Amino acid sequence: MTRLKAAIIGGGNIADKNHIPALKHLSDQVDLVAICSRDLSKARALADLHDVPHAFDQTAELYRQCAPDVVIICTPNYLHYLQTIEALEQGCHVFCEKPPALNAQNAREMADLAHHKGRVLAYNFQLRQASEYALLMRCKADGLLGDIYHIKASFVRRRGIPGWGYFTNKAMQGGGALMDLGVHVLDLALHTLGYPSPDQVLGNTYDFIGKAGGKGLLGQWNPDAFEVEDGATAYLTFPNKASIMLSASFALNMEAEKERNLEVFGSRGGAKLFPFSLHTELAGELADIHFPFLEDIDIQLKNTSAFLDACAGKPSNVCTAEQGAILQEIVERIYQSAER
Repeated sequence: MTRLKAAIIGGGNIADKNHIPALKHLSDQVDLVAICSRDLSKARALADLHDVPHAFDQTAELYRQCAPDVVIICTPNYLHYLQTIEALEQGCHVFCEKPPALNAQNAREMADLAHHKGRVLAYNFQLRQASEYALLMRCKADGLLGDIYHIKASFVRRRGIPGWGYFTNKAMQGGGALMDLGVHVLDLALHTLGYPSPDQVLGNTYDFIGKAGGKGLLGQWNPDAFEVEDGATAYLTFPNKASIMLSASFALNMEAEKERNLEVFGSRGGAKLFPFSLHTELAGELADIHFPFLEDIDIQLKNTSAFLDACAGKPSNVCTAEQGAILQEIVERIYQSAER
């Protein structure tokens, strides 16, 4: 099998800790040949650290010299659209960090171009690969849940506004907790339902703690430069009467330091994701079934493998370009609802 040539655009922590280790484990399928960053010294340092032969600060030079088959985009949100479009125009498959883009129109254009070029565009929603989520989908396929009609999706932190990077810069990130955290569990909820488009979206956003300041558990942020939401809630309804209740927060005055979960309610049974439990009737009695021996897997490695499977035309559950466009439209509708 011919190995694909891969390049990473973005020289930060996500590339270093997530994508490069995954690519190393999949070296029989893919060869990481280059890293590109706006800061050449940063690109060179990361390339040297991981024995990657080429480093660039200009994407045009990357494509001219290396002609990669696959591009992995690990840059701030505002760059996803332009860099994805450029990579697709160069004939590359693209694996892009979440969220897809800053707005729905850009995400739609990205999906349409990928379809036109016959290239794979996928997004790195790696929670799809968790053992707990795989079990949820098996329970669904086996009919243990019946018809799923409601999902509670939450990714919330007590005081977890990042004190580094661009997370509080609206122009660069497009939003705050919803764009950074909420999209992960929103993707899971939508994927569980088959990725429908909602007929109604009601949303709210909040910035009370972000703009007031206070104790931080993920570094100290500057409240005077806080431009995004520290919390968001939404209620989505779908034509078949299914619904999703979504909560996302960087900062919420709650008891736990953080919580990330999906609760699924069906006509025959329900489930909670982390840790996984099934709530049903058994032998004429109400029963909660627990699964203490689920495998703890490397979800980034598995998601990168799923992306490469998609590139090879194999079955894959990686988040597709079309799904990314639907998700981005929903995120935009939440923000629009919150502004009314």
